[in-house]
Order: sequence, then structure tokens, then C-alpha cells
Amino acid sequence: MKRVVVGMSGGVDSSVAALLLQQAGYEVVGLFMNNWEETEDGCCTAAEDYQDALGVCGKLGIRLYAVNLAKEYYDRVFTYFLAEYKAGRTPNPDVLCNREIKFDAFRIKADELGADYIATGHYCRISDDGPTLLKAADANKDQTYFLNQVRTAQLKNVLFPIGALTKPDVRKLAHEAGLVTERKKDSTGICFIGERNFKNFLMQYLPARPGDIVDTDGRTVGRHDGLMYYTLGQRRGLGIGGVPGMPENRWYVIGKDLPRNRLLVSCGEGEELLSRGCSVSGLNIIGAPVSGTFDCTAKMRYRQPDQPVTATFDGDTARVTFAAPQRAVTPGQYAVFYLGDRCLGGGVIETTF
Repeated sequence: MKRVVVGMSGGVDSSVAALLLQQAGYEVVGLFMNNWEETEDGCCTAAEDYQDALGVCGKLGIRLYAVNLAKEYYDRVFTYFLAEYKAGRTPNPDVLCNREIKFDAFRIKADELGADYIATGHYCRISDDGPTLLKAADANKDQTYFLNQVRTAQLKNVLFPIGALTKPDVRKLAHEAGLVTERKKDSTGICFIGERNFKNFLMQYLPARPGDIVDTDGRTVGRHDGLMYYTLGQRRGLGIGGVPGMPENRWYVIGKDLPRNRLLVSCGEGEELLSRGCSVSGLNIIGAPVSGTFDCTAKMRYRQPDQPVTATFDGDTARVTFAAPQRAVTPGQYAVFYLGDRCLGGGVIETTF
């Protein structure tokens, strides 16, 4: 009997993943990861999630192990998160967490437990050729965007049991099996931030440098609390007074002037946020190699509908031209590429043009 070590997060998705694998005849072992050390004002739900994972494993009659990967997470994900914000960019640490923790540090521990396979509750599918990463059957829950930096070798002997299911299907199966997680809400955001105020959290790690907010004519129209607290296209929370005939919420962020510590804003319809393309670094290709210039689709942010693009892949870089101008393409985020249902991989957006 093949042994599968399932990443048990304490949520309904990983719970049903374990259930389905058990029903398929695998020997299932649960492994819970603690990736963030709780602090006094912490909002990470690790303790509660562990109890839920324990309840599910007890119901299924499988063993649950726990591993503390907080140091690995801090060194390999959180430091990157801070460095990107310090550089005035908007990072996506969940992408790096998958490559560095869930499919690396986790796998090392799973191998110690004698795993033939590892499995997670991600909404995606995988084929044996390559292997190739494919979109989930439930387009609303597809998580291939967050897996764009996982190496091809890391996907070998990996199972995604719920990739062919919709979220209602998953909850129905959890209900029928009497799992304690059947009605548990999906986790949102990043564990180490949780429900707390993002600005207050970031202030603990990066010193705030207030500065001027400047419009397109070079006029100072307000003060910002620190460039790291703002992102391209942001309208709310700017604290700028209105201008004649222009309501306050029409101001939006169009850029950051790091050398002079200025936040750049504009009033209008948002033409300044439109771009025709972008350059990408750190390009990771999943499955069979792809190079040269070709037409495909891409997402420049999670949940964005696939956008037709022409991409030129050259080593670990790419130049991407959009079929239609795109709004608020943000450096630090990921551009993720697709050919039909296949996720080709992706890279970090560096600049737009």
C-alpha cells in the first residue's frame, strides 16, 4: 500500500483531500505545518487550525504529525516579503511559500515519514507528462496562479485530490463524512497578518518614512504615511482633500518616487494606470520547456480573467505584450502564463511599458 503524506491545514479542502485518498486505498498520514510563531498580538490561527486537523484525522482514523517550519518560513519567505515592500514593490508571499515551504521543507519532513507521495488541498490538477500543471475544474477556486514558481521536479509524486471538484462538492463530501471542518470558512490573506491592521503590522518591521503626495502637475496635495503602505491603483485611504468638481475617491495612486520619497497620484479616469505590456524576471517554466515568441494568455493578478498576450520567453526573463491595455499592472506581483488549461509557470513583474 502506497503511503501519502497530506498537508493538513485544518481547513475543509485538505480534510477532503485526506478523505478521498483514504477512500482510494492509500495509507494516509497527516502532517500539520506551523509556519509562524504566535506573538502577543498575533492573529495567526495555527492553534485552532491544529485542533481542527486533529479532529479530522481522529474521525478518519489516521495519524497526525506536526512540524514547526517557522524559521524556514521567516528566512525564505518573510525576509523576501519585507525586502520587496522596502523596495516599494507589492509582493505575493503565498507564491514563494508554495515553492520554499509546502513543496520543499514540507516534503523533506514527509520523506522522513516514508512518503511515496505528498498531497495538498490545492485546487488544481496535474498530468503525468512532465509533470504538467493544469487548472482546476472549479474556475472560481483555481490556485495555479499561486503555484507558478513551483519547480517541475517538485511536482513529481504529488497528488491534488480535489482538483476535479467544485467547492460545493468538497463541502458536501465533508458533510457526508461528518468532518468538523465542513462549514469552516476559507482562510484569506497571509497567516502572519491575519485579521489585524496591515499598516500596524508592517510598521513593526519597517520604519515608516512619511512624505509628500504629489499630483501629475508636481503639486503637493497631501502627506503619505510611508510608501510601503500604498499600491498601484489604490483609491481608498489616501487622506487627500477633494478638488473642485472632483470627489475625493477619484484620487488614485499612479506610482512611487523612491529617491524623493513621494507618492504620485492623479485624478481622472485612470489612463495613467494603463500599460501595453510588462517585463518579467525569475521566469519559471513548469513541465515541458517553452521558449521563443508565441501567443498565450496570462494573469497579472489572482482572479483576473485570462488576458490574451504575446510573450517572448528568453531564459529566466520574459517580455509580454497585452492584446488590450491592462490597468494597474503592479511590479512585485506575478505574471502567470497559460496555454489553454496548462499553467506554463510565471515570473515577477519588473516594469511596465
